[in-house]
Amino acid sequence: MRKFILVKEPAPIWFGPLIPIIAIVATFIITAIFVMIAGANPFDAYYQFLIAPLSNKVSAIEVLVKSTPIILTGIAVTVAFSAGYWNIGAEGQLLAGAIAAAGIGMAVDKLPAYVAIPCMILGGFLAGVSWALLPAYLKVKHAVDEVVTTLLMNTIILFFISFLLNGIWRDPVSGWPQSPAIAASAVFPTFLPRSRLHIGLILAVIVVILVWYLLTQTAFGLRMRAIGLGKDAAKFAGVKVTRTMFIAALLSGGIAGLSGVGEVAGIHFHLIEAISSVLGYTGIIVATLGGINPIGSGIAALFIGLIDTGAQTVSRALGVPIYLGDVVQSTLLLVTLSMLLLRNYHIKRV
Repeated sequence: MRKFILVKEPAPIWFGPLIPIIAIVATFIITAIFVMIAGANPFDAYYQFLIAPLSNKVSAIEVLVKSTPIILTGIAVTVAFSAGYWNIGAEGQLLAGAIAAAGIGMAVDKLPAYVAIPCMILGGFLAGVSWALLPAYLKVKHAVDEVVTTLLMNTIILFFISFLLNGIWRDPVSGWPQSPAIAASAVFPTFLPRSRLHIGLILAVIVVILVWYLLTQTAFGLRMRAIGLGKDAAKFAGVKVTRTMFIAALLSGGIAGLSGVGEVAGIHFHLIEAISSVLGYTGIIVATLGGINPIGSGIAALFIGLIDTGAQTVSRALGVPIYLGDVVQSTLLLVTLSMLLLRNYHIKRV
């Protein structure tokens, strides 16, 4: 009698590229239950999720707008995860970049745009690096779990933003808990009039290309990936694990900080408490779905941006809660993690 058993050995090589496709299909099958509970037809709902947002120019542009910060947080997480550093702090690093962008943006009112904008970008990157510094140091020097420290840093900076916006940075004109507007010269130019699509998208694409080159074409990237595959083996091969991981953690924080710059300079033009709306945590979904690959993460970010835009479309068209998009994203993360776990197992017939 023949039967199938699950053995712990690597899955076939062809299974890896199929993971995102299988995860997406499985997610839609699972979430169809929630769609029906909400009183809608799953096929109509997924049409509104995936097709309707691309059917007109306005919503298609909005997909790119929503994808821009997610690309950067996804790449930030990809860099950290590639080096075996489990950075859950992209949310806090994004907020650090937003604080720096707001502060610099208010201070450069007398500078031209070609000076003000680079200053904001550099300041946001360095702010993200600085917020990633303490957890990275504790990890490499004292072996403190980075999942805990980076997660706690997210909460700390949220309280710091609340302190700023209810204190010294409260808008003196409106009295609302938001910072004064940044200078006009610090606002990111847009591609189209009356649209929110700004040059942060170009910045995100450049970061994707640079990180892809770093990870695949440089010796440092090879060392990062070696650590991600196995710290002990990398150390045995002569890789300086702690130094490489430390640099990767700081680079990850800097890229996440750039995402905060884009939200201040391209979307809100103020610092507000709800400036992120969990974009940093969404970056974890993007990096995981993209297979910890810069190009894959960029594509996954576009898909998540489509889901975010589609959530608004399906809510208007079918009357279902807009939070259905969050349900789809959360389910997608869990399914993708399950599929990644299966890469280490193989179904064998005996």
